[in-house]
Amino acid sequence: MDKPQDCTSHDVVGRVRKLAGTRKVGHAGTLDPMATGVLVIGINQATRLLTYIVGTRKTYSATIFLGRSSTTDDADGELGPLRDASHIRDEDVLAQVTLLTGKISQVPSSVSAIKVDGERAYARVRAGEDVKLAAREVTIHSFTTHGIDRTAVPGALLVDATVECSSGTYIRALARDLGSALGVGGHLTMLRRTQVGPYTLEQAHTLEELATELTVLDMADAARALMPVRELSAAEVTELSFGRKIVPGVDGPHPAEQPVAAFAPDGALAALLADSGQDAKPVLVFTPKQKA
Repeated sequence: MDKPQDCTSHDVVGRVRKLAGTRKVGHAGTLDPMATGVLVIGINQATRLLTYIVGTRKTYSATIFLGRSSTTDDADGELGPLRDASHIRDEDVLAQVTLLTGKISQVPSSVSAIKVDGERAYARVRAGEDVKLAAREVTIHSFTTHGIDRTAVPGALLVDATVECSSGTYIRALARDLGSALGVGGHLTMLRRTQVGPYTLEQAHTLEELATELTVLDMADAARALMPVRELSAAEVTELSFGRKIVPGVDGPHPAEQPVAAFAPDGALAALLADSGQDAKPVLVFTPKQKA
């Protein structure tokens, strides 16, 4: 999906349920209402692949406003007073961007979807609670600035950037921390997710397009793009259909959290396999039981 602005990821799932005529629909990684871009949706059996997509790398295009903080670290929150950032040099911004690259400790926004004692943090904030979330380690693989605009808002800086990061990273927290490090406050004014793992905007469809034709990526193609691949014999497909182990592949170990996608001779996705000692064990089986 190419998620539109001003709707939640849950809203998109609800629309797709109606279009697909099934309740079994899920997504792999929430996008805030303000954000747009790639939202991977699973329908029916494909929902079983979503857990392996959530942890993949993400890429975002973002615009960061330096010179004003926000209660939500983005433009949807209550904005603080404008603070003069005109004295900040481009090299000052780039130096702090470098410090926010690599493995960093990040405190998520208090209005994130992280659960606190079983309830979403944003729900607790809306109920009037003062929520403090623990810092977590995330990886910023790259944080590239493309331009620093000093003309759009007098006294403020607008920084256009691309961020490639690990799962669990909050780009609005990056904006907040960049502004804090520079002493002027910062928040996110635009966020567009351009890639989730192997899936890009070029493959994405808008809700309007899907309302005309429900175009989906075949589950086998989705798995081939996401995981290492193993081709099976018909006999191996039969064994796996009964939940039995088979001999391991020759391309190295595959733990349960990073399984291999195993395909039947006809190209159908048969199972996800993980190594278990001297055997390859089915983590998920997609084919019905075969005749032994």
